[in-house]
Amino acid sequence: MQASQLINSLKFKQVRPALTTDFDVTMLTQDTREVHPGAMFIAVVGYHVDGHDLVGQAIEKGAKIIVASKPLDVDVPVIYVENTERAMAILADVFYGAPSQKMRMIGVTGTNGKTTVTHLIEQIYRDQQQATGLIGTMYRKIKDEKLPTANTTPDSITTQRTLAAMRDAGVETVAMEVSSIALVLGRVWGIDYDIAVFTNLTQDHLDFHKTMAKYTEAKAMLFAQLGNKYNADGTNKVAVLNTDDPVGREFEQYTAAHVLTFGLKPDAMINAQNVEIKSHGTEFDLSVFGHVTHVTMQLIGQFNVYNMLAAFAAAYASGIPEDQIIKSLEKVTGVKGRFQSVPSHTGVSVIVDYSHTPDGLLNALETIQDFATKDIYCVVGCGGDRDKTKRPKMAKIAVEHSTKPIFTSDNPRTEDPTMILNDMVAGVPDTNVPVYEDRHEAIAKAIDAAQPGDVVLIAGKGHEDYQIIGRTKHHFDDSEEAAKALALKPTID
Repeated sequence: MQASQLINSLKFKQVRPALTTDFDVTMLTQDTREVHPGAMFIAVVGYHVDGHDLVGQAIEKGAKIIVASKPLDVDVPVIYVENTERAMAILADVFYGAPSQKMRMIGVTGTNGKTTVTHLIEQIYRDQQQATGLIGTMYRKIKDEKLPTANTTPDSITTQRTLAAMRDAGVETVAMEVSSIALVLGRVWGIDYDIAVFTNLTQDHLDFHKTMAKYTEAKAMLFAQLGNKYNADGTNKVAVLNTDDPVGREFEQYTAAHVLTFGLKPDAMINAQNVEIKSHGTEFDLSVFGHVTHVTMQLIGQFNVYNMLAAFAAAYASGIPEDQIIKSLEKVTGVKGRFQSVPSHTGVSVIVDYSHTPDGLLNALETIQDFATKDIYCVVGCGGDRDKTKRPKMAKIAVEHSTKPIFTSDNPRTEDPTMILNDMVAGVPDTNVPVYEDRHEAIAKAIDAAQPGDVVLIAGKGHEDYQIIGRTKHHFDDSEEAAKALALKPTID
């Protein structure tokens, strides 16, 4: 794409020195490691590195034009803007040909449930014989091809490049997790969402947002971005909101789009009644504007009823018949690391779950309490370099809702694991909770001690196959560790 086209896509900017000869921009990047001749380098101020300090390296490697928000003394043209993150999103959308406008885009935001809901949505549309794409915490997926991802919502260049690849592969519907941090940093600016889903809002990411009010405002951005276009052909934007959560009602005021509500309370347009949680699944009566159908799903727990309702509502909003949506949802067996049962012939039930927030942990433990008949072990830790106020709260939940809590490391990152564990212990004074800094040891101890009929919850990391210690990722998979420990126990026929 010509440099002049990209420059003209930015309404408010200055270009110095002036562009005297147009040329073809071969790529966009904010990473000097990716730069090759003809690149446009965008200087973004990050957590640890300021891209403006790396402009010289980018030019040496062949960057022919720079986007910056700070003065630079260089010989190549510089596009000066107020906010390089925002400019990057606009440029990426233009460079890749506005791919989101060619597909049905479903964005899912909320503290808990995003990954499960996007996977449920993907399954529904696949069963409709549609080519699907998925962007989220676990991976990016183009039809059946899985690509690694570093963040729940990647940077805007990576996202637009991925969407362009999906478009070129013939993808029709994309289910995408949208994090609050991505919304604040502008990673999803330029994406034309058709349906936006809100799952719930509880404490998380306060290390970034600082207050719950700011966290709520961040989530609201997705619904404000839906716009107010009402089409006669029925292709209207829809906000799908969990109105059991007071924030869901609040978000109705943030959007001019059509609103479709869901929840367990009967005032929601789509609601679930008579919920019955069992050890092998969950049953309930699904009411869709008063039309009731009994549903039996293989997923366990009230929180998964909410996830199912969110996915159902998103599909219903795009016109898929009720019975076909239900058929898809009833056959889903689960998502890796989301209340995942580890195969066992020992009589001990082991569940791996990504519950890394107070509310997520409480949901998982309350679900286990619904069917557990004996002891509940809870192996839990808290991430380093993240919201410290969660630590005593999660410790207290583990102690109050399990009979055998065990504290251990999660991803300590650059923090001292001992200090993180001390923060957890401080939340439960006058208790004697076993503490094992080594997560492998904690899992092994819990499963070794568990007796037939007991349930072991390994919480916090879910699908992750690594543990971050310092700035290094080491291979570590909770389900693998659980399987190894179970293999050492006697089997029961």
